[in-house]
Amino acid sequence: MRVKVNIHVREHLLTILTVSAVVCGVIAGIIVRAAGLHENEEKFHPRTVMYVNFIGDIFLRMLKALILPLIVSSLVAAVGSLDISLSKRIGTRAIAYYMLTTVLAVLLGIILVSIIQPGRGGVDPNDDRPKPSTRAVTTADTMLDLVRNIFPPNLVQATIQQYQTELQNNSKPDMSDWDIKGRFTDGMNIMGLVVASVVFGIAISSARQQTRTLLMVFNELSQTMMRITGWVIWLSPIGVFFLILSKMMEMKNVVDVFAKLGLYLLTVSGGILFHGFVILPSIFFLVTRKNPLKFIGNMGQAIATAFGTSSSSATLPVTIQCLEQNNKIDSRVSRFVLPIGATINMDGTALYEAVAAIFIAQLRGVNMTLTKIFAVSITATAASIGAAGIPQAGLVTLVMVLDTVGLPAEDVSLVIAVDWILDRIRTVVNVLGDSFGAAIVEHFSKNEIKAIPDSITINNNLQNGTSLTVLQVEERTSSGLKGRDNAVFDERM
Repeated sequence: MRVKVNIHVREHLLTILTVSAVVCGVIAGIIVRAAGLHENEEKFHPRTVMYVNFIGDIFLRMLKALILPLIVSSLVAAVGSLDISLSKRIGTRAIAYYMLTTVLAVLLGIILVSIIQPGRGGVDPNDDRPKPSTRAVTTADTMLDLVRNIFPPNLVQATIQQYQTELQNNSKPDMSDWDIKGRFTDGMNIMGLVVASVVFGIAISSARQQTRTLLMVFNELSQTMMRITGWVIWLSPIGVFFLILSKMMEMKNVVDVFAKLGLYLLTVSGGILFHGFVILPSIFFLVTRKNPLKFIGNMGQAIATAFGTSSSSATLPVTIQCLEQNNKIDSRVSRFVLPIGATINMDGTALYEAVAAIFIAQLRGVNMTLTKIFAVSITATAASIGAAGIPQAGLVTLVMVLDTVGLPAEDVSLVIAVDWILDRIRTVVNVLGDSFGAAIVEHFSKNEIKAIPDSITINNNLQNGTSLTVLQVEERTSSGLKGRDNAVFDERM
């Protein structure tokens, strides 16, 4: 019995250390705040917080540095090694799952906030509160920017910038009459890079024999990036600890914030956690008939990293590794589906924005008719798709949801005090939703995927001196797909 426990601990040592780092970070933050703050102080000096956050910031930078090469190499290799028709079916299944779960999340949030009504008798909307840096934006502008970023004019520029429309006040009260300005802002255009990588992979797949060497290059690059990811992930307990500790030190009066926004915080976090740990596992179980608790346990490392970094994009390398190594998801599915999910699948963000908009409307005494509630649900769904996978991106897209209800952008400040904790919770559910999605898509596609040999495995065999002839590859290929692999591997490689 003791031997089994020791083996289990060794297998999940990194996950245990990372989860322990989250808990220790919170406890250390409480202790440091109690010992380091005087009665007339609400938070530590920004420089002190910066010093504490330094190690966590370095860890986050290392994770973000992996995003670009990992997304591009993984997507190109995954799509390029699949039949074009199969890629289309996998992509369609993934998007259908993402849209379904996002709509369910929005509906759950609307039901909860309408029943609980946390805005009735909550925080005084006329309190002196910090003004967040918001930009004037409309729903149409955000959706058009989303489409524009799908087609970046310069792929090199897309690695560091994305397009953004801004409305400039020309002294007219109606926002629709303001001057429209467009500019490129700092931040990787992940949506554009995902689309470009998928198209490139399709081109490799369709070119067949002429591109077999190029496909092998991307396969090997993908494997190399996963090796580097494994090294970086072992630093996650240290990085997560300092990220959580610095955030605890940065907070203002915790008791006052929770007293004012406690019911709102419970409504949002309860809804997000219920969706992530009840609804999504139920869908997974009904579809695959597998134990969702074991699946979630195997994703512990990704969950802890998502909570610590509050970025689904930064967590992507960890998510891929957990899915492939712990939950044994086919790499061609995980590396195809997960980058897309990290870009457009934001269940937690969608629920948060729906609840936040209606909560603020309740505070302001705005009557929420069925038409307005329907508009909020549609806009929150669209806003979550357009939300970047970066910390607190939901605050930016919340502005356009408020515009749907007729509320000013400045009202985002009513919920900004607790957004740091909600951002982490919704990121956890976003990552978990992506992971369940990859597993469900693989379940529906498993028979089709079995018909195609894993190109990564074949590459490894070739590198080890094991040559597969055309005939051997064909014998491992089932109906209708025999000729597909002749285009990628032959006995002369």
